[in-house]
Amino acid sequence: MSDTSGTGPTFDTTAFPPPLARPSGVDRAAEHRLDEAWLAAAWSHPKTQVFVVSGGQVLVEDTPDGRTELVMMPSFEAPESEVHRYFLGVDDEGVRYFALQKDSLPGRLDEAARPAGLREVGALLSDRDAGLMVHAVALENWQRMHRFCSRCGERTVVAAAGHIRRCPACGAEHYPRTDPAVIMLVTDEEDRALLGRQVHWPEGRFSTLAGFVEPGESLEQAVVREVAEEAGVTVGEVSYVSSQPWPFPSSLMLGFMARATSAEITVDGEELHEARWFSREEYRKAMETGEVLPPYGISIAARLIERWYGMPLPARR
Repeated sequence: MSDTSGTGPTFDTTAFPPPLARPSGVDRAAEHRLDEAWLAAAWSHPKTQVFVVSGGQVLVEDTPDGRTELVMMPSFEAPESEVHRYFLGVDDEGVRYFALQKDSLPGRLDEAARPAGLREVGALLSDRDAGLMVHAVALENWQRMHRFCSRCGERTVVAAAGHIRRCPACGAEHYPRTDPAVIMLVTDEEDRALLGRQVHWPEGRFSTLAGFVEPGESLEQAVVREVAEEAGVTVGEVSYVSSQPWPFPSSLMLGFMARATSAEITVDGEELHEARWFSREEYRKAMETGEVLPPYGISIAARLIERWYGMPLPARR
């Protein structure tokens, strides 16, 4: 794959990986997931920390010094879960982390605690908290959507500390699914960037193009196909940049830079409502006037655009 980063100024996005994709400092310790004795001891350990996840949300609190943190508690203070308990890993200090899936979040522990989802706070949390939350939310989404065996239809049971569902009837084992999706910043021979607005997005919200990888398709083929389908633009060279877990509900975003071999735009009207080529100066002026809103900081789209734009984008929550 060739370098398609463009000829203009570059911003070293490798120093600023996408939120949710940075190292969390927590070892998932998958070797312990089937060891019930170890898990029981880990749960009762005095250093163990627990938080509740429900409907993709957790409780967070804003600290006096401006940070946002997960609301965690020792296991002996955790509410009993009527659903499932997930083992998330161990950090360098030996702290074990668990998430409890419940049908609803507990009442606010104090005035500072509030419910929040990843889109709202994923970019505000520490790397540790973001990593724990994205792991728990992904497991909860999968558990809620895959309660029955796809082979025989029997209700499955949870195993491996939340990472497997087993069928007691036919013996099948089911694992959390991850759907690969490509997201790409396309540039043309003038080094302009192709940005689009999806049909359900508000006026002014433009971002990179994206789409799911189809069966039997390579990532590069998916980039070419999606750009052609959504914007009518043909793509030649493609280069991989980075990835980002995206549990909405179960995707992995794979980021690319791509070079267009045609410039005429024809939007499909189904995925995209409009698409435009932007020079860096046009993009800067459009953001300054409010004509164009930059993508949210939690998205890998912001990193791809920054790689082309040459500097960080304005913060937007």
